[in-house]
Amino acid sequence: MDTQALQKEWAPRLLSVLRIVSGFIFMLHGTQKHLGFPPSDRVVELFSMSGMAGVIELICGILLLIGFQTRAAAFLASGTMAFAYWLAHAPQSLYPVNNGGDAAILYCFVFLYLVFAGPGPWSLDAMRKGA
Repeated sequence: MDTQALQKEWAPRLLSVLRIVSGFIFMLHGTQKHLGFPPSDRVVELFSMSGMAGVIELICGILLLIGFQTRAAAFLASGTMAFAYWLAHAPQSLYPVNNGGDAAILYCFVFLYLVFAGPGPWSLDAMRKGA
């Protein structure tokens, strides 16, 4: 099998893998904030900014994990991470490596990519469309 055929076969599948893994890890941020798993010393009030972000992380993370309403969930998640970066991380330092905002930036752009690329073939969205 040549390189182009291999790429054509696997690129959509790996798009699904990227969505699944990033959605799962994003969801874990929400479960940690609101369900106490994985365990943490951090206490988050539901009606705080961090609490609202946790709700978005939990719901959008689940939607991204299963690939349902992927573009809308990715859009909301991307915006949330941009907001989190500029509000919580950027004021601490100019450099993401120093302000702890690396993950927020990566999530923001991975989710923005998913808004345009879609969920990939291993998703409920693809199943609903018969793809």
